Amino acid sequence: MEHLSIREVHDRLLELQGWEMSDHSSIFKEFEFDNFKEAMEFANKVGEEAQRENHHPDILVKYNKVTLTLTTHDEGGLTYKDFKLAKIIEQMV
Repeated sequence: MEHLSIREVHDRLLELQGWEMSDHSSIFKEFEFDNFKEAMEFANKVGEEAQRENHHPDILVKYNKVTLTLTTHDEGGLTYKDFKLAKIIEQMV
């Protein structure tokens, strides 16, 4: 699978509210919840969907905040798979 160009990444980021590019090889977003329990429930739902998609984000939970970082680890950068999963995650919120 081919890496996306910087232009392609920017174009796709316009379709996703609040997602940002980090070091040209990943995208990330922080989600905030009312409490730890809600944050963990969200993180677990993301994990289940990631498993279905066979595309696994880095998940960081800090009390009521969940930061998701997406990159295609096997390819060493951003691909369409990252944006597909980001769109799925957005529909979950």
